[in-house]
Amino acid sequence: MNLVHVHLLLNHFPTIGMVVGLCVFVAAFGARSDDLKRASLGIFFFIALLSIPTFVTGTSAQLALENHPEASKAAIAAHKNAAFLALGFMELTGALSWLGLWQYRRLSRWPRGTLAAVLLLGIASFGFMAQAATLGGEIRHPEILTDPAAAQSAKDAATLVGVIGDAMVNQKWCWAAGETVHFIGLCLLFGVVLLTDLRMMGFLKGIPFSVLHRLLPWGILGFGVNVVTGIFFFVGAPPTFYVTNPTFFWKLALILVAGANALYFTAFDRPWMLGAGEQPPMITKVAAASGILLWVGVIFCGQMLPFLGRSF
Repeated sequence: MNLVHVHLLLNHFPTIGMVVGLCVFVAAFGARSDDLKRASLGIFFFIALLSIPTFVTGTSAQLALENHPEASKAAIAAHKNAAFLALGFMELTGALSWLGLWQYRRLSRWPRGTLAAVLLLGIASFGFMAQAATLGGEIRHPEILTDPAAAQSAKDAATLVGVIGDAMVNQKWCWAAGETVHFIGLCLLFGVVLLTDLRMMGFLKGIPFSVLHRLLPWGILGFGVNVVTGIFFFVGAPPTFYVTNPTFFWKLALILVAGANALYFTAFDRPWMLGAGEQPPMITKVAAASGILLWVGVIFCGQMLPFLGRSF
C-alpha cells in the first residue's frame, strides 16, 4: 500500500462526509436539536481536517499518472485546480463550524449568522468537491466526458495552483514572507495550546477554564494561518519535495489528531465545568497532555524535514 492507495481511499470521504454533514445540519433545524447541530458542525470540522491529506496525497497520484499514456495532463491539472478550490472552501466551512461551536459556549445560544454562513459554504464546498470528483473520474475515463466545453473551461481555470506555485518560487519575497507568517501562526497556536492545556493538566488552578476559553479563537486563527501557508509551500515546491518525505506525513498525521483533540475543549461539557481552584478529571488531563505532545511532535517534524527526510 502506498500514498496513491491512500488517496484513492480518502478521496471519497470529503464528498460523502459533506452530504452526511449537510443532512444532519438540516435535520437539526427540523428537530430543533442542539445535539444534532453540534454533531453536524463537528462533522464539518472533521471533514475539513480530512480534506488536507486528501489533497496532499493527490500529488502522489499525479506523479503516478503523469507518464501514463491514457492519462490526460490537462485533465490532471483541471482536477488539481478543482480540488484546490474545494479544499479552500472546505477549510472555511470547518473554521466557521468550529467558531459556531465556540460561540454557542460563550453565548449559550446558536449564532444565526455563523450557522447561515456554514450552510452556504457547506453547499459551495460540496459543489466544488463534486466537480473535483467528476474531473478526477475523467482522468482515466474520458468516455464519461459529457461536456467538452466545460472541460476546456476547467482546463483554462487550472492556472490558480500554478499562479500560487510560481509566485512562491519565482518571487523571492513570497517564500520568506510565508515562512514569517507561518511562524507567527505557530506562535499563536502553540501559545494558546500550552496555556490552555497546562490549566487542564492541573496547573494555573486560579484560572477557570471559561476564562481561557476566550483565547481559543486565537489558537484556531494560528492553526488556520499555518494551514494556508503550509498549502502554499506545498503547491510551490516541486511535487517530490514533500510526498517522498516520510517525516512530512508524520507531521500531517499529528496535525490531524491534534486538530481533532481541539474539539474536546470546544464541544464537550466536562472542561466547562472546571472552576478556579478545581482539579480537572483524569480524562481531561490526558486530553490536555496529549494535545501538548502532539503539537510538540508537529513542530519537531516540521523542523526536521530537511534532516530526516529526502526532500531538501
